[in-house]
Amino acid sequence: MDMNGDIRAKRKQAPTSANGRPLKQLRSGTESTRFDSAPASGDETYPDASVNGLDIDMEDPRSAKHSAATADTAEWQATIEKVVKSVVSIHFCQTCSFDTDSALSSEATGFVVDAKRGYILTNRHVVGAGPFWGFCIFDNHEECDVYPVYRDPVHDFGILRFDPNSIKYMQLSELQLRPDLARIGAEIRVVGNDAGEKLSILSGVISRLDRNAPEYSEGYCDFNTNYIQAAASASGGSSGSPVVELDGHAIALQAGGRSDGAATDYFLPLDRALRALECIRRGEHVSRGTIQTQWLIKPFDECRRLGLSANWEAAIREEFPKEIGMLVAEIILPKGPAALNIEEGDILVKVNGELLSQFIRLDGILDSSVEKPVNLLVQRGGEDIEVTLDVKDLHTITPDRFVSVAGATFHNLSYQQARMYAVGIEGAGVYCCEAAGSFRYDGAESGWLIQTVDNKETPDLDAFINVMKDIPDRKRVVITYKHLRDMHSLHTSIIPIDRHWSSKMKLAIRNDQTGLWDFTDIAEPLASLTPIPRRANFIKMQSKYTAAVDIVRSFVRIAASMPVKLDGFPRTRKVGYGLVIDADKGLVIVSRAIVPYDLCDISVTIADSIIVDATVVFMHPLQNYAIVQYDPSLVQAPVKSAELSSNQIKQGEETVFFGYNQNLRPVVVKTAVTDITTVAIPASVLSPRYRAINLDAITVDTNVASHCGSGVLVNEEGVVQALWLSYLGERNQSHGKDIEYHLGLSTPALLPIVNQIRQGIKPSLRILAVESNVVQMSQVRIMGVSEGKSLSEWIEKVENEDPERHQLFMVRKVDSGHEGGLQEGDILLTLNDRLITRVSDLDLMYNHPFLDALIVRKRKEMHIRVPTIPTQEFETDHAVVFCGAILHRPHHAVRQQISKIHSDIYVSARTRGSPSYQYGLAPTNFITAVNGVPTRDLKDFLRETNKIPDNTYFRLKVVTFDDVKWVVTMKKCEHYFPTVEFIKDEQERCHWRKVTYEGGKEKQGEGEGGTGAMAGGQVDQGEGAGVGDGNDE
Repeated sequence: MDMNGDIRAKRKQAPTSANGRPLKQLRSGTESTRFDSAPASGDETYPDASVNGLDIDMEDPRSAKHSAATADTAEWQATIEKVVKSVVSIHFCQTCSFDTDSALSSEATGFVVDAKRGYILTNRHVVGAGPFWGFCIFDNHEECDVYPVYRDPVHDFGILRFDPNSIKYMQLSELQLRPDLARIGAEIRVVGNDAGEKLSILSGVISRLDRNAPEYSEGYCDFNTNYIQAAASASGGSSGSPVVELDGHAIALQAGGRSDGAATDYFLPLDRALRALECIRRGEHVSRGTIQTQWLIKPFDECRRLGLSANWEAAIREEFPKEIGMLVAEIILPKGPAALNIEEGDILVKVNGELLSQFIRLDGILDSSVEKPVNLLVQRGGEDIEVTLDVKDLHTITPDRFVSVAGATFHNLSYQQARMYAVGIEGAGVYCCEAAGSFRYDGAESGWLIQTVDNKETPDLDAFINVMKDIPDRKRVVITYKHLRDMHSLHTSIIPIDRHWSSKMKLAIRNDQTGLWDFTDIAEPLASLTPIPRRANFIKMQSKYTAAVDIVRSFVRIAASMPVKLDGFPRTRKVGYGLVIDADKGLVIVSRAIVPYDLCDISVTIADSIIVDATVVFMHPLQNYAIVQYDPSLVQAPVKSAELSSNQIKQGEETVFFGYNQNLRPVVVKTAVTDITTVAIPASVLSPRYRAINLDAITVDTNVASHCGSGVLVNEEGVVQALWLSYLGERNQSHGKDIEYHLGLSTPALLPIVNQIRQGIKPSLRILAVESNVVQMSQVRIMGVSEGKSLSEWIEKVENEDPERHQLFMVRKVDSGHEGGLQEGDILLTLNDRLITRVSDLDLMYNHPFLDALIVRKRKEMHIRVPTIPTQEFETDHAVVFCGAILHRPHHAVRQQISKIHSDIYVSARTRGSPSYQYGLAPTNFITAVNGVPTRDLKDFLRETNKIPDNTYFRLKVVTFDDVKWVVTMKKCEHYFPTVEFIKDEQERCHWRKVTYEGGKEKQGEGEGGTGAMAGGQVDQGEGAGVGDGNDE
């Protein structure tokens, strides 16, 4: 998913994410460099151009002439006026993670190189290696769609295609590519866009022609080419800008620069781009050859230290008098064509008998010799060595297809990744480019190489597909895998294969004729195997509290996997422990920080041996617990139903703490209750999600408890006095991590619910739609009734009713949409004539549609009749994924935090690289209308959006969380982001039904295409990209 900044600062800010493509930082030990694609928000701008260039406001094209005339000569002014007509601003999405690139939305620059055929030249890191979706804007603000025609496997250039007939109000012009005109000392101009808002023209002078390609971070890097260096201070959005000389010819392509503040920019020479363009114009395949070796330009003095002989140095200097170095082998891929013949440090002297010192000529020979032999003469330690190598097709080791299965995506290892880590491509394993769904791993979203699945080897994509086809739904299989950063370590995991939420196995193949990726279904899911009963025994713990530690037989491990992020919950997988409350019926109570909602898969592990599936039976709206159920007939183990105490545990009372620590190991310690106090878990400000309110929390006198997310307080007779639960709190904005609180919940509060569920009754609770906090008597004196007999009587009543706590409750917040009863600031005295001094006194609300309340409001006592709200309204039972945005009714946490619900269409999250991300439909927004038609709920929304043709613009009226109204225009993209509806349906095995809409027509299950229909991968919920989005165990 995120790098989203403050999602509520709207209106005056560009309505897109605050951060898109991150600046590329160099690996340790190398220079600090960057790509110049703009972040999607446009927060980065070119520096002030009073010295190095000038900013031209594209809102008024007439200003270009006036502004440029103040800084440039008449010749440059004329050149600029001609060039700007060919320069375009490119707005694009890379719709899913692929190869070195993550899913993103960003902006860049390109320029027309063939006006008749509609070809635009830009960077390869803009076009990307995977699915691309975008449009370009010309100088006169006409817009048209663009489609990739070619992306070079290695060098940082790509070619986009547009329809010239779609540009109606300006005469198209093109720039001629003249790489031969690049010379040291040449004065240049870099003409590009600044985040799509301005045209920026920056001046510079070429200082070098022979620097090696800059090394960025673990993303895409160019290599085996020289780069041109100049000082131009280009910035975000300038990637793909033409570097022009005085006559208006493009002599290089803006690619990157230093990110440490130095005004140094790196330009790609256009020799290979010109060749590729000419091939495409002729309708020919752009052949690219490789011997899987990376070369670097190294100066003669270093070459001499590597063993370059004097006679060969003299020959090279005589043949190329302007050259200052030679090509030296840097990385040779294992198992590649050169692996047994070339060594690191070899100096290249001749190729096919021709003296050679430049990348351009080497590329030319290799590209014309695909599947043919070439002869190389290298010097190694002063010795001449001749070798003959077979040139391989570079395109065959550049992935052009991927498979999506079990929520994750895979393709063959690319030359880019293999070269970066010096890994052999052949047999390396299949590359997991989107580690999501069943294949989500700890520590990283990408970089994993799958070695085996279900004990079958997966050396490449074809082998992987054949293995995955035969795995039934829900089967747990063993996988082994390595990470590119650590090929020494082989990891082993057991994972359940999901073929129900992500039922289809889809193969996507790049189509350079259409510029799209074509999706085909390659395997229907196999039905899950019928589970069989299994036997096991629990561990036996040695402790002097024998009865207490026997509670280990009541604990089971709970793993919840969420295929779609709902209700603002930050994770897609949670693991913890639950307490068995009825072994005969398979009922388990567990924290809602582990099972947040019921659109999920739940597995229960019993005695660390038996794994069975479970479903949600009940979710408490306030007290942070859920009850799930497994099939006890599948379990042949001495599972014990926990005995729950009906007596309140007291402050100071000694008890035994039994819990599971961060390593999921049981721990036991004698302790005492230090406090029982009313608390409210802090709200998550940027992304509302479920939190417990109005509860009495127990704390204990041991640090062990703070490291345990699941457990119980149990007396020495083995009776459970309190649950020990994890409570999901706010997100720490300084380090981006979610805070979890570990607190106790007394068992008497559970018993009414537990007893109903044991009897087969599903509780139907009603609650007061308020959040309260404690007020002490000193505060009551100030805020409450006037001094006198009445006040003294109430204080006396409180003292007599609850000698331990002299307190009352004040309404802190009323849920949105439920005004008219209690008001914020009201002090509760009684409900149905019962004095309210503890949270447990509020439990009478669960079974009454109305409550007679005696309150103090504005220092006056008054009787009011307060309605309660059925809790069925609070759980999400309907969701829609539209253009990458996840929509559903505002969940309870939203209603707790907002003063007014603007509609029943709430943006809970969005997928990175999607239209919703590109156009700025942000989490916590409300949608109120589609194309001017009011939409009250998801049903209205689907009706109106299904009328919108694919690849066309539409308008959404949106209201932010902070009540700011605005209009977003978006373009529909059903090919990559079909509309998917999730409907709760108890008749389905998953208890949810999935419907896909394509072309406005309903289709049960999954559609034909789409990279973003499911939202288990890179999802933005408004609080930072990827933070807290991995496994949590």
